[in-house]
Amino acid sequence: MKIAVDAMGGDRAPQVIIEGIENARDQFNDLEFLLYGDEQKVKPLIKNPERLTLINTTEEIAMGEEPVRAIRRKKDSSIVRAANAVKHGEADAFFSAGNTGAILAAGIFIIGRIKGIDRPGLTSILPVAQPGQQGQGFVYLDSGANAESKEKNLVEFAHLGRFYAQNVLNIQDPRVALLNNGAEADKGDQLHKAVHQDLANQKALNFIGNIESGDLLHGAADVVVSDGWTANAALKATEGSVRMMMTLIKDGILNGGLRAKLGYLLLRPVFHRIGHLMNPSQYGGAVLLGLKAPVVKAHGSADVTATTKAIQQIRTMINTKVIDQTVEFFSNEENVDNGTKNE
Repeated sequence: MKIAVDAMGGDRAPQVIIEGIENARDQFNDLEFLLYGDEQKVKPLIKNPERLTLINTTEEIAMGEEPVRAIRRKKDSSIVRAANAVKHGEADAFFSAGNTGAILAAGIFIIGRIKGIDRPGLTSILPVAQPGQQGQGFVYLDSGANAESKEKNLVEFAHLGRFYAQNVLNIQDPRVALLNNGAEADKGDQLHKAVHQDLANQKALNFIGNIESGDLLHGAADVVVSDGWTANAALKATEGSVRMMMTLIKDGILNGGLRAKLGYLLLRPVFHRIGHLMNPSQYGGAVLLGLKAPVVKAHGSADVTATTKAIQQIRTMINTKVIDQTVEFFSNEENVDNGTKNE
């Protein structure tokens, strides 16, 4: 399988991108990579060219550029060239840590949506911090691709998340929940009340009802669905809370005297486990579900581990044929419109 890589995207590109790609290449002998980027910057970083093909590009899309305009004007950028490789069948998937909007635009306008999908959803894997479930993750979408969504979009997200949880996370009958401002069925605005009813009518879904943002990391659901604005706001609030707690703990240790420092030494293995669990690098990248091929976007600050994990994600998606299953499901409009089961 071949993966098209934007070698220039990310805060620490191309260094960490090349290191992560070579790590993945060394782990899996069935992977090949098409690396798109500035040859003068990328080539010196490649330690072993085995199963790596470098394609020189002359343009870059910066983080702050307007996405649609950038992909239309910069045809020789690493993002556009990599996306076109997938479109023309030269590669099976696309990976980048670059400009999020440009990656979304390239995915939608170059690679294309699956027939029957109105809007793709940006899908993240978040950690579960519940005792006994640590190390597991859950599917969270849409985490920012669509600021506004219709009822049918959230229903589509639920099915996309279900397929991903089954095939990539190996969860047989994933529990699907709707992010809302209360757990009761009648909570929320008219959109969320209507979506709750729609999801409850979907026979193919194991819909368990609403979930509040405070319960996201407690393992209550395997797939959490929301519109992009709400999900992104809740995600950033959760991330901010985690950072605040880590800052308070660190401050307490540094300024708590000798007993606090001795306590830290005794509990250091516990802190390391927590840090590993909450490290986003362990969960790879965000997947733009609903497209004709796997498109994975790593965070701009992605390190070598995040890059390697994202490639593992893509490999699993290709091997499990999750895109093919999605295409088959959405090719029959009745599956979503009427909630019938055809699997």
